Amino acid sequence: QVQLVESGGGLVQAGGSLRLSCAASGSIFIINAMGWYRQAPGKQRELVAAITSGGSTNYADSVKGRFTISRDNAKNTVYLQMNSLKPEDTAVYYCNADVELLPGVAYDYWGQGTQVTVSS
Repeated sequence: QVQLVESGGGLVQAGGSLRLSCAASGSIFIINAMGWYRQAPGKQRELVAAITSGGSTNYADSVKGRFTISRDNAKNTVYLQMNSLKPEDTAVYYCNADVELLPGVAYDYWGQGTQVTVSS
């Protein structure tokens, strides 16, 4: 099986920064896309940012210019650098990965979530 372990959440004041990390471990052949989602209370889970194995990225409009997603393929780790944080960024952030356990056999995995709280 595969485990995704997130770290780096916490409480920060508006305008501050946080860096989230998510490390994948287990019986991994290759990891395709990796991404970060978030879910605020009473709202649906939404995509924040995603990155392919080749490094192509896409972002939600609400975080463009403030957040940066990156990955270290050798470490099976994805990062989310969050700058200029706003109270509306407050949510539980989840890591997601499309993992091939065998060539062509891919499954979708999620981390347990990490809380990010931005105070005004």
